[in-house]
Amino acid sequence: MSHYCGIDLHSNNHVVVVIDDEDKRVLEKRLNNDLSLTLKALSPYQDTLHGVAVESPEFQATVFNPGRYPALVSRR
Repeated sequence: MSHYCGIDLHSNNHVVVVIDDEDKRVLEKRLNNDLSLTLKALSPYQDTLHGVAVESPEFQATVFNPGRYPALVSRR
């Protein structure tokens, strides 16, 4: 099974959503802006996570699983 993640970044928190390859939402969590919390929330999916898309008003990035793909970052 494959998983994909979207993160909506705000100034003091972010919402992490993970879906599977059937578009079923398997995780939706609002977290404080602390990388360790994000990594902990995503850890159950680390072997099946194919991509992470991050969106914020000032910054957009697509970061792929570092073990499989290089990080791609773009500014608006």
